[in-house]
Amino acid sequence: MVRPLRPDADRLQLLMIRYQNGDGEAAGEIVDTLSPQMFQFFLAQVRSRSDAQDLLQDLWLRIHNARATYRPGEPLLPWIYTIAHRVRIDAYRRTRRVVQHELKNENAMAGATVSSKQPASGKEVPELLNGLPESQREVLLLMKVSGLTLEEVARATGSTVGAVKQKAHRAYETLRKLLPH
Repeated sequence: MVRPLRPDADRLQLLMIRYQNGDGEAAGEIVDTLSPQMFQFFLAQVRSRSDAQDLLQDLWLRIHNARATYRPGEPLLPWIYTIAHRVRIDAYRRTRRVVQHELKNENAMAGATVSSKQPASGKEVPELLNGLPESQREVLLLMKVSGLTLEEVARATGSTVGAVKQKAHRAYETLRKLLPH
């Protein structure tokens, strides 16, 4: 498989150092360079362009607020994906709380039970990915779509390399079972 192209890591690190020192142009260049990649990362997980755009805006706000925590010399992309990972988890939790609250109110009003959603069974890749557990889907997206290495995915998700390998393997096995033979 051909590895996806990634922006020049050294250039990004220098831009980040300039950004930490108050250079607004460097900040704009980082945003312009990485926004398409980060938007695709979010879009692959939420399936709504509007929601992905909201997550992207939240990401850049958090990066701005946390820019002093970036350590010069460290790879920038894993640092950014770590923040993106937290943005996605926080949004998922917020959405889950809202949905649970709405379902609770709906059930109380209707006195009915809510049936569980059936997993996607179509042959489309997004539908197949939706059939994976959240952590496995995220690992595949980071590795195969964003092009991060095992070590970078481990750093971004707060896992070990072994755990990342295990999640990827389990995701591949699940996808093999879901694909038509």
